[in-house]
Amino acid sequence: MKEIIKKFSGEVIDKLDEGAIKIMKSSSSIAIRLSFGIIFIWFGILKPLHLSPAEDLLKATVVWLPFGSPEIWLIIIGWWEVVIGICFLFKKTTRLAIILLLTQMVGTFMPLVFLPVVTFQSNNILLPTLEGQYIIKNLLIISAALVLGGEINRQKSRR
Repeated sequence: MKEIIKKFSGEVIDKLDEGAIKIMKSSSSIAIRLSFGIIFIWFGILKPLHLSPAEDLLKATVVWLPFGSPEIWLIIIGWWEVVIGICFLFKKTTRLAIILLLTQMVGTFMPLVFLPVVTFQSNNILLPTLEGQYIIKNLLIISAALVLGGEINRQKSRR
């Protein structure tokens, strides 16, 4: 009797697992694209409206650039992020969104190098501040973009 129950429960778990995997496969790309769209449009639009909590950090990061004021860069980067978000909303522009995102991420990580006093506690790279954590979490965004990019190529090769 125990073997029958064990076998039956194993089959039920396998079927549930297969169903869950099927749902995740069919919804993961759209979930990532929509999440990126919402996040980049939302956080991006806050910058030109001067409502972003990252404004001071961004301005301190770009102050050394040889052209444009930190104020102009704030607006440019904000609209750049909005464009990234919009591009993620459409399947045909996802590849462009990924390219724009990866380009933007170069600048996003700059405070870790140029402003360690702001991004790490006591300049210890093992102790990020809240700002440092905010930046480091972008590794997950980059990874999700890479997964999404891999899905685009996989879908094309199936055709």
